[in-house]
Amino acid sequence: MAGHSKWAQIKRKKGATDAKRGNLFTKLARAIQVAAREGGGDPAGNAALANAIQKAKDARMPKDNIERAIAKGTGADSSGDSIEEVLYEGYGPGGVAILVEALTDNRNRTGSEVRHAFSKHGGSLGEPGSVAWNFEKKGVLVVDADQYTEDDLMPAIDAGAEDVAIDENVYEVIAEPTDFTAVREALEQAGVEIQSADLTMRATNRVPVDEEQVGTLMRLIELLEDHDDVNAVHANFDVDAAVLERVLA
Repeated sequence: MAGHSKWAQIKRKKGATDAKRGNLFTKLARAIQVAAREGGGDPAGNAALANAIQKAKDARMPKDNIERAIAKGTGADSSGDSIEEVLYEGYGPGGVAILVEALTDNRNRTGSEVRHAFSKHGGSLGEPGSVAWNFEKKGVLVVDADQYTEDDLMPAIDAGAEDVAIDENVYEVIAEPTDFTAVREALEQAGVEIQSADLTMRATNRVPVDEEQVGTLMRLIELLEDHDDVNAVHANFDVDAAVLERVLA
């Protein structure tokens, strides 16, 4: 495992969380709304919605908020702003490919602010299709390799996971989006503690980044992630965890 999922793990270890719970709930509600609009309001048949709901539950978002977001997505509740999903593609320091998933009610405002974030930290916003080919949609579940063995993860394979990869002290369980929920449930039923689970755009190739550029790259990713309209950021950098920890210390 390398790249953005490693960055996310280090953030968790450092206790980095979204302190603005209202901001976090807004992002989660938007994700639920868009997923319900695009795939229907039944999470059993909509992997993106099931994932968005689970993330909301993990963040202790009230049940009423979740149900309201689903209703807005399906059209049962017509109140509120119309939210659209926009994908921004660009390059960070060192030529790292970056995908930015945004959920916004004003794409002109969001596009301008995302472009500014790239420019401020040595990157550039690209044209549609410029970097998306570096990524594929996958379900990724991260498990502590110091606590579990590959044998402990066999229920995931039985449930449809396509691969289990190990890097340093974690396993990444990879699944197709349609199998993601079943794989997660299989691990949970087997008593395996999951560090993180998400539907993500997983990089198909990685770009090594010089240590002197890592700090600027991390500041760019963090700035993008903190933006009110940004739902997720994906990048194909390959940086040793020890280097990340040293730079972020």
